[in-house]
Amino acid sequence: MFTIKWLAVAAATYADLKAKAEASLKSRTGKGTKKSTKDEGLFKQVYKAIELLRSNPKHPGLQTHEYSAIENPYDRKQKVFEAYAQNQTPGAYRVFWCYGPAKREITIIAITPHP
Repeated sequence: MFTIKWLAVAAATYADLKAKAEASLKSRTGKGTKKSTKDEGLFKQVYKAIELLRSNPKHPGLQTHEYSAIENPYDRKQKVFEAYAQNQTPGAYRVFWCYGPAKREITIIAITPHP
């Protein structure tokens, strides 16, 4: 298991996704609707991706690969990776991360829709 660290921008995005999902769930249950909303589904997928990263960053479902357009916040010589939270969806969300700063730690750099 890895410990998850967050850069401020990633933590803010995660908190925003979570707040939207919770508001949507509250509204939906108040109306008696059973089907989950897009906000709820998106947060569930991002949450699952983070949990998979925590347990196994090389999990095949994440389709993790190196991403060179973002610089590692700790060491320019170290790699940054992209993991899929969604796939085959317009604007599919990705989680950008790196190892560190300490052993058995992963830092979430950004959570963004794919351009």
